[in-house]
Amino acid sequence: MRVVLAEDLFLLRQGLITLLEAYDFEVTAATDTGDGLTGILLEQRPDIAILDVRLPPTFTAEGLTAALAARRELPGLPVLMLSQHVEQLYARELLADGRGGVGYLLKESVFESEQFIDAVRRVAAGGTAMDPGVIAQLLQSNSRRSPIDSLSAREREVLELVAEGWSNNAIAGRLVVTEGAVAKHISSIFTKLDLTADTDTNRRVRAVLAYLNSD
Repeated sequence: MRVVLAEDLFLLRQGLITLLEAYDFEVTAATDTGDGLTGILLEQRPDIAILDVRLPPTFTAEGLTAALAARRELPGLPVLMLSQHVEQLYARELLADGRGGVGYLLKESVFESEQFIDAVRRVAAGGTAMDPGVIAQLLQSNSRRSPIDSLSAREREVLELVAEGWSNNAIAGRLVVTEGAVAKHISSIFTKLDLTADTDTNRRVRAVLAYLNSD
């Protein structure tokens, strides 16, 4: 799996390269700046881009800007953003086009190597991987009436775990319920959000994006 990496901190960048290569990813390009990053993404067309939100030269939103520009040219380009802190506006911008293949993790998540690699694989496959802190802040600001409001408390809990990237089996273990019960909750979520028949994977992504974008 081909990866483009953008991270300005040398030790973290080298650590990520070592970690990714240990799991058989190929880092085809690694940069420490936002200058030219969009061009690199368009040239490389990686299976996933792992980008720091804030990069030189201004340390504002170079990584995010490059990701959004690249996704306009390459719709659905899988992008996993890394950030030191939860930046709600940036997360919303990434989710705004309603496509899958997106992730937003705090950098501290990188130190949980297996979880991080699992998140990379999920995003590359078109899924989502959202840090729980990001989800909490996005949902806290939701106030306008939407189909999301029809979900029960348990269905919201299930969907939050889906947004984090957990499988049905893992969700069942965390909630101490059967996997069948989780499947029923997810089916109900699809119905309430009016997600027509599609592959379950795509509907999971669409449900998560509807949830996180509801405002």
